[in-house]
Amino acid sequence: MISAARVVAALLLAGAALAGAAPASAAQTSAAATATGKAPDAHAIIDIARQRIQKADLRASGHLVRVDAGGKRTSFGISLKAHWFPGVLRILVDVSPPSGANPDARAHILLEMRPNGQNSIQITHPGDKAPAALPFDKWIDGPLGAGFSYEDFLEQQYFWPGQAVVEQTKFGARDCDVLKSTPGTADRTHYAEIKTWLDHSIAFPVYLEKTLKGSGAVKEFTYFGLRREGGVWSATQVEARTHGQAGTTLLIVDRGSTKANLNLGDFSPEQLIRF
Repeated sequence: MISAARVVAALLLAGAALAGAAPASAAQTSAAATATGKAPDAHAIIDIARQRIQKADLRASGHLVRVDAGGKRTSFGISLKAHWFPGVLRILVDVSPPSGANPDARAHILLEMRPNGQNSIQITHPGDKAPAALPFDKWIDGPLGAGFSYEDFLEQQYFWPGQAVVEQTKFGARDCDVLKSTPGTADRTHYAEIKTWLDHSIAFPVYLEKTLKGSGAVKEFTYFGLRREGGVWSATQVEARTHGQAGTTLLIVDRGSTKANLNLGDFSPEQLIRF
């Protein structure tokens, strides 16, 4: 078993959902660019992010916690498994409501992220005979509202066609490269753009801003407690909030493994309806 810190990182580099060790060349490339005053190569940064996702093979369990404006906490149990198969990342999420809540709130969600943008989400509840496709307009919702939406588990932005390093700046004490990702017309997403603050010495995200289409609302994701274990950079907790709104949602992972040896059977329709 590995620490919660390593699994949280794997979860959300997806994103979020799915981080591995950042190759040494990432830090070398960014550091060299900084030293010469040149912007880092966006293609090199994207290649690193994609490699992390394409090596995903994990299990994790923990809690998704909503904290409202008055400080009241609502906690759901959450577990997931994720694996990259040729051409598709599959993520199976099991959400369990707190005791005393409506048992129908329990759900299995299968997310499939494809580099061509044709992503899909299926959902089942106890008693269902078969999975049902989750309508696209519901992707922006989530088990606890829009804090961590279903779509946020996909982390598809690293495969979008628009990629550019737009700024080098600090986030807290960390020097960061700010990567701006924009979707193409074929990408199924509610986001107009996503900006990622990557610590340029380790090529790991410390902060994201996701701008919604239409409303222009910005969702903020902050990674806390970055540390390195066994060559893997990770965060102990991820916080999501919408800019200008009270309340927050936390993703906290208690245990898991980044070498789960998963196969297609772990993501089958039979697994989705098994509670």
